[in-house]
Amino acid sequence: MPILGAHQSIAGGHYRAVERAVECNCECVQLFTKNNNQWRAKAITEEDVAKFQAALKEKKITHPIAHDSYLINLAAPDEVLWRKSVEAFAVELLRAEQLGISYVVMHPGSFTTSSEEAGIKRIVQGLDEVHQKVGKLKAGTLLENTAGQGSALGWRLEHLAAILDGVAEPKRLGVCIDTCHLLAAGYPISTAKDYEETIGKLDKIVGVKLVKAIHLNDSKKELGSRVDRHEHIGQGKIGLEGFRLLLNDERFAKVPMYLETPKEDETGDPNSGKMDRMNLATLRKLVGG
Repeated sequence: MPILGAHQSIAGGHYRAVERAVECNCECVQLFTKNNNQWRAKAITEEDVAKFQAALKEKKITHPIAHDSYLINLAAPDEVLWRKSVEAFAVELLRAEQLGISYVVMHPGSFTTSSEEAGIKRIVQGLDEVHQKVGKLKAGTLLENTAGQGSALGWRLEHLAAILDGVAEPKRLGVCIDTCHLLAAGYPISTAKDYEETIGKLDKIVGVKLVKAIHLNDSKKELGSRVDRHEHIGQGKIGLEGFRLLLNDERFAKVPMYLETPKEDETGDPNSGKMDRMNLATLRKLVGG
């Protein structure tokens, strides 16, 4: 069986993300280690760490990973924002290390007023500086493929490969593949033929062995739209077949997979867990089918 989970809120403490994961029938969990829309971060205490680790052990939730703040942009040509992003991402890695989290998922960044080439060089420079700043850590970074909205980098697999090839310590990096972003960026996965062709490209350009996490999201928008809009599993432009192919692909059998699908139920409550349970049930029915 694939390892399935979802992103969960840390409202009330980091350990609450683990408890919410259990309530939603998850086996793994993704979380923010801080408010993702703020630069500042409240310090993590020894008690926070102890509660988080105890919850993981007690609830038997595995493969906890973190996602970095959406404010961070290592591709920024603006020196002030770039410097702020370097400092902030260093903090993200240190917080993950403190909590015992193996990976921090990051969007590569947006080049804004520069160019793709300049943006990629900026990301490489930023990651190298972050690595020097934090020293040796167990926590690593996962570059996430993007939908390619605006000047966002990472929508072409070649962007990820260029970053991996450019950094001084590539072993500190891996990749997180988002299914919605993949389709929106122009990589089809809805039929067996398209799926094999796309995963073949992924393997040739990046390497499937570098895929350490997968985000399971259907897409509201069509193939190649370069618009990032997540949809419930099977209700978007990918459809159930694409997820069936992925879930039964032995190459990803040990790779944890996390939902980032809409959480609001029919009452508008984002914390009921109903939508996560629904999507996870849909996914599990596809295994072996």
